[in-house]
Amino acid sequence: MSQAALRSAMRRRSRQARYDEAMNQPDSADRLRPSGQVWQSGSRVAFFGGSFDPPHLGHLAVARAARDAFRLDAVLFAPVGAQPLKHEGSTASFEHRLEMTRLAIAGERGFAVSLADAPRPLGGSRPPRRPPNYTIDTLVGLRAILQPGCALYCLMGADSFFGLRRWHRAAEIPFAAPLIVAWRPGQPLEGLKAALPQGLTLEPAPDDDRTESGVAVRAFCLVNPTGDRAPFYVLPGLDVEISATEIRAQIRDDSKNRTAGREVLPAAVREYIAQHGLYRS
Repeated sequence: MSQAALRSAMRRRSRQARYDEAMNQPDSADRLRPSGQVWQSGSRVAFFGGSFDPPHLGHLAVARAARDAFRLDAVLFAPVGAQPLKHEGSTASFEHRLEMTRLAIAGERGFAVSLADAPRPLGGSRPPRRPPNYTIDTLVGLRAILQPGCALYCLMGADSFFGLRRWHRAAEIPFAAPLIVAWRPGQPLEGLKAALPQGLTLEPAPDDDRTESGVAVRAFCLVNPTGDRAPFYVLPGLDVEISATEIRAQIRDDSKNRTAGREVLPAAVREYIAQHGLYRS
């Protein structure tokens, strides 16, 4: 083994050790916060959860737009352990998805990988099963470790938002952290109301519409039955029609071509997939 390969293997083992340690501390700050990261009062942080199976250029485009439009200090990319609405699970293992996400965001200002949505410890069922990851629990946990005065947002794409009403305690999520939704260009914003969790109503807030760093932001307000109000933001101009399902299919159907996914995957992620033979079957 070359020296470069040996160093790479040692780094992977070190990251795996930190991951294993965090998995045994499900409620610890180490699990929720990237290693060594401390956010001061006034920091602006966005949670960006998802399968990242694999992470692609669309994910990066959404995160960059949100970072620039909201002047975020951190965007936390959090690969999910077990999605309650995906009973078949992810195609690649959590460890592979975590490493691909690290590679995808390397060198990006303010981007960090978080274990906030990592697999939960095995439960007491027979046979033992890992409990699902619920976004509301993750956001509440993140909120608890932030300094007073920090702003926490929940960033998601249009596909995730359209499924939001099926999420666990969905109507509480926008009040745990204001939503930032990357909308598809040309898609009527009237579709927002149809996707809202039951009991929530949408009101426009045109005075807060703006364009920041070239990114358009549409502002709204969500209201629950008790009259609580939460800001809600849409990024309507992002043309990032990329499907992870289609990427996996392309790699599977062109398994001998190491350049599969060239147009939509970061180069380091594409190389990792080829090296580890992911998505081949």
